[in-house]
Amino acid sequence: MVPSLTRFASRLGGSWDAAERWLLPGECLVCQQRVGPQDHLICPVCRSRWLPVPTPQCDRCGQPVESGRACRVCPDWPAGFGAVSSAVWLDDAARRVVHLLKYRGWQRVADSLATRMVGLAAVRPGAVLVPIPLGRSRLKERGYNQSARIARALAGMAGARVDEGLLARVRETASQTALTPDQREANLRRAFAAAGPLPERIVLVDDVFTTGATLVSAAKSLLERGVAAVSAVTFARAELPLAAIGRMV
Repeated sequence: MVPSLTRFASRLGGSWDAAERWLLPGECLVCQQRVGPQDHLICPVCRSRWLPVPTPQCDRCGQPVESGRACRVCPDWPAGFGAVSSAVWLDDAARRVVHLLKYRGWQRVADSLATRMVGLAAVRPGAVLVPIPLGRSRLKERGYNQSARIARALAGMAGARVDEGLLARVRETASQTALTPDQREANLRRAFAAAGPLPERIVLVDDVFTTGATLVSAAKSLLERGVAAVSAVTFARAELPLAAIGRMV
């Protein structure tokens, strides 16, 4: 989907979703098998190939850990933040659909991602879902926030509610893709600000967990404003970068 069409579609909101189901080719975006206009853009067979995050996992941050070993990812996280859980492991199959949503303009792919996230413990009726916000320039370029699109799909499936006004990105940040864990942390320091009135509990929503730097920065801004507990859910979890592993040993 070309960027100009993506920006136009984002202005139409739900009406575009309805039109897209009928106007665009009825096939899975991964395997090109036919799907109906009411089906997701990723077919059930392709969704079945997404692998769960390996176990055992840290109860707080969801990072796979060796049995009997303490987690080294989250000891320095702020009190009140956790638990974090991810639906699938970021292998090639999951990465492809994340890219379709994030970079190719296929907003309705978020519905397929949400089908795997709806079973995560923090996603329950009445939960307040807060998507990680994009910076102004990136939002203008992309035309929509992929995390907000996931959060809205999740809310509809789980009976939760989305509030995009509780958290804002107040500082433009560089792309995280090529940054080391320490650079990611510095890049996101004080990047978010919370706005009230705020509920006691909030569930952050994002597409991918890599080092947790984005979620930690967002959680800190909410906790500093008096939120009692912040948890988070993501569609996928990436293998921890080697630089982060080296820093822990």
